[in-house]
Amino acid sequence: MALKTKYLAIVPACLLTLTLVSCGEKKEKIKTPNAGSGQLKSADETLQAEGFIVKARALAENISVPGTLLPFETTDIRPEISGRVVEMNIPEGRMTQKGALLVRLFDEDLQAQLKKLEVQLSIAEKTAERQKELLKINGISQQEYDLSELSVNNLKADIELVKVDIARTQIRAPYHGRIGLRNISLGAYVTPADMLTTISQVDELKLEFTVPEKYSTTMRPGRVIKFTLDGIDKEFTATVQAAATIIEANTRSLKVRGIVKSNDAALAPGRFAKVSLELGKNEQSLVIPTQAVIPQARDKRVILYHDGAVEFKVVTTGIRDSSFVEIADGLKAGDTVVITALLAIRPESRINLTKVE
Repeated sequence: MALKTKYLAIVPACLLTLTLVSCGEKKEKIKTPNAGSGQLKSADETLQAEGFIVKARALAENISVPGTLLPFETTDIRPEISGRVVEMNIPEGRMTQKGALLVRLFDEDLQAQLKKLEVQLSIAEKTAERQKELLKINGISQQEYDLSELSVNNLKADIELVKVDIARTQIRAPYHGRIGLRNISLGAYVTPADMLTTISQVDELKLEFTVPEKYSTTMRPGRVIKFTLDGIDKEFTATVQAAATIIEANTRSLKVRGIVKSNDAALAPGRFAKVSLELGKNEQSLVIPTQAVIPQARDKRVILYHDGAVEFKVVTTGIRDSSFVEIADGLKAGDTVVITALLAIRPESRINLTKVE
């Protein structure tokens, strides 16, 4: 009985010992690195990378924005009064001169009224002339002569009013421009709500485009900009006329309007234009490749190279183009920055530069 009790006391102790040994082996296995596990290289291993020597060069920030060509002026031609079209001269798609008669409405009633008033005026003027002579010999009173003069002046005013009404029946071109398509036919009865045709001033054009908010201060009147048209291997120029006073809240952009002075037939209103803007040009910028800059939450950094060691340096960037970015602060000419393997580099890493640009 004593032997059995002793045996039962030894068994749990052995099981506990085996469990501890097993756990120790597992921990040992976990601590042991696997050669094929893909762990990062240790700090004393050398990384291969490429470098770039900071240097000064001319740099300009170029952006390209879409634009639209618009006629310098566009006007809908509508009659001032209602009437029937009795004469029409609308040269569709062709140029017309300022003041050219486009449409004439029926005005015979007004012409007859004008002739009647002109006859009455002639009689009234003769009557006033005779009474003036009678006044000199005291044949009539001053009041009678004044009434005859008043009649003459009233008739002259009535004639001017009729002439204005006749002028309203004649629709003329407001300026030199190209006529659009006509929307009426001879004999049609038109009202001020009817659009007869359109006229556009195309000897000068407007170029309308938008720029991002941060470039709004560079769009000053008089600035010369360049643009191209799809399918035409030629560059055109425009001069900034004005910019909107309010930045659009939805797009955070500013609308700009320029003037294009050219007789090139390719410059047709409504065409799409690709506007090229050169902004912030600096002839002596310290530049590095754009991929060398590491954006952070609060700042931007680059990796400086010093005899195999690295240093993470905070920099301030300026203008940029498609390949390079200006360093306004943080670097000096002759510094070497790392431009490849940036994600693998740590502050204690050792670097071997395989190529230096």
